[in-house]
Amino acid sequence: MKHKIIVVITAALFASSTHALAANPTAPLSTPELKNTIASKGKPTLIFFQNPNGGPCKAQKVVLDTLTVQRKGSFNIANVNAMNQSDQKAFNDYGVRSLPSLVLVDRAGKINRIFPPGIQNSEAISSALDGLK
Repeated sequence: MKHKIIVVITAALFASSTHALAANPTAPLSTPELKNTIASKGKPTLIFFQNPNGGPCKAQKVVLDTLTVQRKGSFNIANVNAMNQSDQKAFNDYGVRSLPSLVLVDRAGKINRIFPPGIQNSEAISSALDGLK
């Protein structure tokens, strides 16, 4: 019985998150950096939720820095820092509970993809960027 309840709750959470993503909601502009970076028309934005002192976040930053150079700055990165009190609203607005986390926002300021928490490789990020219209 306990297993069935967990499956039902997981399915409901997945369905609600899929529905929100399918609707392409406008990305919340909860911090000054998000306002400035996402407002830069013409480029998609990767929102990088991080703790800059954490090992996984440092590893993700290396991947993002390399990808930025390889793709010749064809996308923006907006950093949201877990250690910065003024960034906490963004964590709530985007539902981020684990680090590192990435959210891809398209050129129009709509959420295109929410990556699963954890380190994302350059191939997964590049594929998502290439998939933008």
